[in-house]
Amino acid sequence: MNENSGGLICAAGCWLVALLGGALVAALLLFLAGFNVIGAIFFGGVAFVVCGAFLSWTLCSALPAPNSVSIDPETSSQPAPKAAAVAAAAPTAVAAAPVAKPAAAPEKKAEKKPAKKAAKAATKPAPAASAGQESEPETLSAPRTGTADDLKKIKGVGPGLEKTLNELGFWHFDQIAAWGEKEVAWVDSRLKFKGRIERDDWISQARALAEGAGT
Repeated sequence: MNENSGGLICAAGCWLVALLGGALVAALLLFLAGFNVIGAIFFGGVAFVVCGAFLSWTLCSALPAPNSVSIDPETSSQPAPKAAAVAAAAPTAVAAAPVAKPAAAPEKKAEKKPAKKAAKAATKPAPAASAGQESEPETLSAPRTGTADDLKKIKGVGPGLEKTLNELGFWHFDQIAAWGEKEVAWVDSRLKFKGRIERDDWISQARALAEGAGT
């Protein structure tokens, strides 16, 4: 029997053992671990391939013949001069290599700080109107003729805001339509939701409703 036939027999035996091992892994996963058939077959196949490759590589790899390698005792005891010279010169070359340091990093940080400050200043809300810029609009103690307008027709005014407006003395669309900038500031400072008047454009809506049009 030559070396090739012996290697084939060894490989066949290794893969047969691996096949039995893969089948055993699949059976254990199927009956003991609760895997489904596809999962058990998949992991069994993985075990078969890994085990077969490992056994073939470790047991069936060709080894050199005993007399195929000769060692000269005189040359084996002496290190190669070129390799020794390279090994001796390597630490010197590493030590001489300069370490590059990042430049201009402080300048970048210095540039980012003013930009952040400018962004914060731009996002700050505008200051609210002071008391000197407010003017109390015309109010009523009760609706005219005993019937108030349905202020909820103004978009942005719900039942809660309508009640607040009534408590402040506003019952009709024409009252809201007559507000100016100072009157808006006066009412806005007494509402829980600041800026709602201008954001939803109450005055234009109230003017249209007072004239009999829809919003």
